[in-house]
Amino acid sequence: MTDVIRIAIRCDADIVLVRQQARLLARELGFSGSDLTLIATALSELARNIVEYARQGEIVLSQIRQGRQLGITIVARDHGPGIADIERAMQDGYSTGKGLGLGLPGAKRLMDEFEITSAEGQGTTIKATKWVR
Repeated sequence: MTDVIRIAIRCDADIVLVRQQARLLARELGFSGSDLTLIATALSELARNIVEYARQGEIVLSQIRQGRQLGITIVARDHGPGIADIERAMQDGYSTGKGLGLGLPGAKRLMDEFEITSAEGQGTTIKATKWVR
């Protein structure tokens, strides 16, 4: 089983690739079909934000273990413009782009753990974890 998968995110094709890789890793870890869909959906939102706002970045997928519990961790990292107001960006309906403003808050709801750090002009890092049920 692969421990860590790193994928550069620069275009829509990279979003498809990272979704496929995440599904393979999550399936190996024992996630159900519905959880595979939740993980892929959250991952799509995070990768799309990299393409749309930062133009390039990376996503790191890794398995995680806490005691007997297995999970998958997604780290989405870019060196783009950053998020000026994280609290506002995490509100449903807020968007600085063309979207509906459901991306980050939606991704947070789909995962079990979610943390975001960002600094204007320095980029954004999001870490999200989903545990096998």
